Amino acid sequence: MVVKDNAARLTPHGALRFIASKLAPTDLRYFLCIPSLSVRPSNATLAFMKNVSPSYLKHQFLIAMPHMADPNFAHTLTYIVEHTANGAMGLVINRPQELSLADILEQLRPDIEPPALCQHVPIFIGGPVQTDRGFVLHPKGLSFQATVDLEDELSLSTTQDILFAIADGVGPAKSLIALGYAGWEAGQLEAELAQNAWLTCPFDADILFNTSSELRLEAAAKHLGINLSLLTSQAGHA
Repeated sequence: MVVKDNAARLTPHGALRFIASKLAPTDLRYFLCIPSLSVRPSNATLAFMKNVSPSYLKHQFLIAMPHMADPNFAHTLTYIVEHTANGAMGLVINRPQELSLADILEQLRPDIEPPALCQHVPIFIGGPVQTDRGFVLHPKGLSFQATVDLEDELSLSTTQDILFAIADGVGPAKSLIALGYAGWEAGQLEAELAQNAWLTCPFDADILFNTSSELRLEAAAKHLGINLSLLTSQAGHA
């Protein structure tokens, strides 16, 4: 279904060994063109692709339908960073892991004790692809070594200087830090929508930054006037 990383899965603390070198400048197109991350869709998926018209979902939320079978995405809310004819890239925003900003900082700058507040800054599982790569969603206004402005006053940064800034109290006031991302090859996300795997929802900064992670999925569904517990295999578009 969704493009998976062929590399061995890393534990949260295993990811720390890589984050210093892998938090590097990001060109969003890079994530849509990695041959090693591509998998050939099933014949059933290819059949769907022939009948699905492009409807790009950049800067929207994806709500996993209750019958989502993939454990990487069951009960998830995903923010779509990029979606073009070449594929899509997104970040799951409601799955915090057993890892905090303090844990990362202990690896990145071991000679400086992380501020206590960093112990309460969660690190999210952004998706199953390249789980050693970091991403930070935050409001526009501050730029770092690798910052991409998205839409609706939202930015994405991918270098470790933003982590230091957050820790030192000079970074963005609101942010979401994730390791890994979700990737779809060309036509794959459209086919999954046709198979009713997802609901789409307009982006809402309040859900991203001001809503507890365990309530984000419900909040996005409520934004559509939907109770997920009452849904079956009905239409996947809102």
